[in-house]
Amino acid sequence: MTTAPQPTTPAQGDGDFTSTGPLLEVKDLHVEFHTKQGVAQAINGLNFTLEAGETLAILGESGSGKSVTAQTIMGILDMPPGHIAGGEIRYRGQDLLAMKPEQRRRLRGVNISMIFQDALSSLNPVLPVGWQIAEMFRVHQKMRRRPARQRAIELMKRVGIPAAEQRVGDYAHQFSGGMRQRIMIAMAIALDPDVLIADEPTTALDVTVQAQVMRLLKELQTENNMGLILITHDLGVVADVADKIAVMYAGRVMEAADVYEIYARPGHPYTKGLLESLPRIDAAGERLNAIPGLPPSLTDMPSGCPFSPRCPYATDLCRNEMPELLPIVGEHTSACHYREEMHRGHLQTPEEAQA
Repeated sequence: MTTAPQPTTPAQGDGDFTSTGPLLEVKDLHVEFHTKQGVAQAINGLNFTLEAGETLAILGESGSGKSVTAQTIMGILDMPPGHIAGGEIRYRGQDLLAMKPEQRRRLRGVNISMIFQDALSSLNPVLPVGWQIAEMFRVHQKMRRRPARQRAIELMKRVGIPAAEQRVGDYAHQFSGGMRQRIMIAMAIALDPDVLIADEPTTALDVTVQAQVMRLLKELQTENNMGLILITHDLGVVADVADKIAVMYAGRVMEAADVYEIYARPGHPYTKGLLESLPRIDAAGERLNAIPGLPPSLTDMPSGCPFSPRCPYATDLCRNEMPELLPIVGEHTSACHYREEMHRGHLQTPEEAQA
């Protein structure tokens, strides 16, 4: 893979980003949406950290708060109707939420960048893809058109676009879904960001192309020592690339641990349900397990644990008291009243307990 030359002009936002703490830290983040139906608690007390070179996968069903998390970190949340009700997002020690809009804008795409889930709708259909990639250099580094175009070609080669010199003038609709996603990745990594957020980067791609895209992201991360936040609903996608996983449900983290611990010994019924819904080679022809019911309305949350209406292990305690996100062992945490029993594999349904 061809390594693009380093920028000749420093691509940094304002501020002193020399902190020795985490690369990115989200602390007690709360995000609301004010709707006609009421206030929707999209994110409710989110906490996580990301180190350089580390991959954090944020998992959950649609509506769990994953994409809102990404938009809030990037500073592209629509406000209104969105509203950041509390918390901090610290990049190298500095709170992004306390920055002026202009300073925040200069960080976007430079220090922190994002790959959006729908490449076709994210790319401008009336501009050549090379022009759109080169715009990163023209805007942020004041580079002239010809050298910016050459850098775009180098980036297209870097992400595996065949015949980049000939295709730099092509339009988005002339590329396959996998190639469009590679173009989006080229735009996101153009200025060598410290943090890359990939929001459902393999949506609507076939399995082979999914693997290629994930392999490319891992290679680019290793080259630049980026922190990578991978947002997805697919546990199968993250198995080979994530270092740690945060499982979200109804705006909360239900469970967080390193990837091996999550797969081997889940500590929350929701995580267990997600794992059991995956197809298995040793269960060919059998019906897939599914989590019954639907996620709750964010404007009408149930009392107690938000997963209790769908949980086969739920008791009166679960339905009446919200569990805290507490440690099970080491850094493995779970927001379940029966997290230790679940982790050991000894948790029974109320019917099994009475038998």
